[in-house]
Amino acid sequence: MSKLPGWLGQLGAELSRLGERLEERRVEADDEDDKAAREGSPATAGTEPGDGLAKGAAAVDHVPPPPAYAPSVAARPDPVAAIPWGMRVAAEAGWRLLVLAGTLWVLMRVISAVQLVVLAFVAALLVTAMLQPTVARLRRYGLPRGLATAVTAVLGFVIMGLVGWFVVWQVMDNIDTLSDKVRTGIEDLKNWLLDSPFHVTDQQINDVAKNLSDTVGTNTEAITSAGLQGVTVMVELLTGMLLAMFSTLFLLYDGKRIWHWVLKLVPAQARPGVAGAGPRAWRTLTAYVRGTVIVALIDAIFIGLGIYFLKVPMAVPLAVFIFLFAFIPLVGAVVSGALAVVVALVTEGVFTALMVLVVVLAVQQIEGHILQPFILGRAVRVHPLAVVLSVAAGGMIAGIGGAVVAVPLVAVTNTVVGYLRAYGQEESRRHSPPPHGSTALDVAPTPAPGSPPEGNGDRSDKEPVADAPKEP
Repeated sequence: MSKLPGWLGQLGAELSRLGERLEERRVEADDEDDKAAREGSPATAGTEPGDGLAKGAAAVDHVPPPPAYAPSVAARPDPVAAIPWGMRVAAEAGWRLLVLAGTLWVLMRVISAVQLVVLAFVAALLVTAMLQPTVARLRRYGLPRGLATAVTAVLGFVIMGLVGWFVVWQVMDNIDTLSDKVRTGIEDLKNWLLDSPFHVTDQQINDVAKNLSDTVGTNTEAITSAGLQGVTVMVELLTGMLLAMFSTLFLLYDGKRIWHWVLKLVPAQARPGVAGAGPRAWRTLTAYVRGTVIVALIDAIFIGLGIYFLKVPMAVPLAVFIFLFAFIPLVGAVVSGALAVVVALVTEGVFTALMVLVVVLAVQQIEGHILQPFILGRAVRVHPLAVVLSVAAGGMIAGIGGAVVAVPLVAVTNTVVGYLRAYGQEESRRHSPPPHGSTALDVAPTPAPGSPPEGNGDRSDKEPVADAPKEP
């Protein structure tokens, strides 16, 4: 037992010397790795098994190049980079157009499902744009808002009802005389065709009349179903008129509050732009309705007077039809003018029809070149091609109602898009950093050619300049 402490001491000394030798070898291995790294060759030879961590790190950091006899393999390009730029742009625009087309298709399906409500509301907007200035004028005279709205609405609806009643009364009162004149006119037209240089025979005219009679006889069921459908259309028309009347009343009385409620549905970031575009769109719609009413009234008065002095029957109802059809740009004037010419042809003869055609063309030329540019001015700036296409598209989608509301819708859309574009550009300039350096020199104002340089006037450069008066 007395030898045990001495043996433990020798064991501890041996372990200490072994640890020192291991530490020395580790230091030598690290020095060799550093030397190999500086020379550019991996230190993989002559290392001890305990140097695994250092060897792994060196092997990862220094990958040997491939041998010279190895075949070169070209790297595959990125698929996005392999597609041409034009095709990528077309693809990006294509899927966005598909999303927009799908959105428009769903919107049109929804509108077609509630077409009666939409047309009634749009008609109410047009009537409100026509009557709202009267409400504002009565308010300035001191009438309360409710009383001014009631007076304007009652007077407007009464006047429109009296015009409709007058047209129906004139047609019913002159229907017998018109039918007699139509028979006489058809007989005169037949005699004129027989004596004309077109070599029309009596047998050909009788064949045409027989074909018309057979067509009417064979399509009696279709005509009856069309009459029943006409009854349904009349019911829908009355329903739409009631909806338009109620909508007009509420828009005249509470239009500003309705607009503020609509603004709350718009996202907060887009609300300032929409709030600025709304009044401008309303001014455009008001200017369009006012101008169209004035132009239609002038057309109806002058063409009606020409028809009256040419002794064409039902001159007043024809003038009212010309006034109503004037709300359909371009197409309405052609249809109403053709109707007046046809009535003159079958009742008074070819010469009177030609004179009516001259009157209609003269008035429409004055309207197109003088009245519309002067009355509408720059409030409604829509290209004639856009007018024709919008009327055609509106008529195909929603019939006569769609043709009536197509042009004001295009005019309002043009105003809104133009304002939002200008507003977006102004906002981008406002939030962009101010120019500095060479950019500031590029945008700095330069004197006009031939203007004297600054400081060469009567006052010296050192003389203080008084501040310009501020505008109120």
